[in-house]
Amino acid sequence: MDLTEIEAFLTLSEELHFGRTAERLLLSQSRVSQLIRSLERRIGAPLFTRTSRRVALTPLGEHTRHTLGAAYTSLRKSYEEARAIAQGVTGTLCVGFLGCLNGPPLTELMLDFGRRHPACEITVAEVPWTDPYGPLRKGEMDVVFTLLPLDEPDLKVGTVLVSHGRVLAVARDHLLARRDSVDIEDLADWVLLDGPAELPEALRHGFCPPFTPLGRPLRRGPGGRTYQEALHRVATGERVWTTHEGLFQTYAHPGVVHRPLTGLPPASGALVWRADAETAKLRAFTALGTQMVSGWTG
Repeated sequence: MDLTEIEAFLTLSEELHFGRTAERLLLSQSRVSQLIRSLERRIGAPLFTRTSRRVALTPLGEHTRHTLGAAYTSLRKSYEEARAIAQGVTGTLCVGFLGCLNGPPLTELMLDFGRRHPACEITVAEVPWTDPYGPLRKGEMDVVFTLLPLDEPDLKVGTVLVSHGRVLAVARDHLLARRDSVDIEDLADWVLLDGPAELPEALRHGFCPPFTPLGRPLRRGPGGRTYQEALHRVATGERVWTTHEGLFQTYAHPGVVHRPLTGLPPASGALVWRADAETAKLRAFTALGTQMVSGWTG
């Protein structure tokens, strides 16, 4: 049997349209028709009824779709597993993430990786805000999806997977909550919620800078050790928080609102891993992230 014929048959049985089938398979319509006719000759009976307006499966075609479809899926899975083993993409890949970056694009990346490399198991866990790089250095994680900037010589940074606009989180009854947007230069009169003291300086200053772009000093006060603790401090009016809109896709507090914040660069998230701990599965995962970004922008 010709696997190309089977793939053309199964795709046409889903699309019921020669043009769309040809587009999916990157073939010409005449080539698709040729493959279907060849398979029908092998089987000895029509699998589709064709008119100028409609393509439909015959009863034999329906039966063949079920039986061949299951066999083809099993065959493809075996092929992908063998290919993954040959490339070294096996074992377990441990992926960490900051809670404020939960969701897409990380979810999409992990699902796609799992489909492409079924011989490699993926585990996922949230890393603490207070120590996003610790699990990497301890060997607990292979790669972490974290915020930039990063200035750690022992760590490598992959392609930026997401960029979130900056926002100012304030108490619902705060004076700044009345504004449609806030500029960083306007915050010199308020106390900003600082990141945890354990955070690397580059990351802390990236999100809570000591000075405005025009050089005005910004007062900073201790923040929480978790995102919810930070939101609590904001809700009580103790601090205002220069964070990003992605955080509010995952976290919320009834006493906190956020407004667009200008004057600071977007909050970017990227994959980070130890430079001395690259493996075939890690290279495959990070390369797929780069491919996804190229597809989104292309």
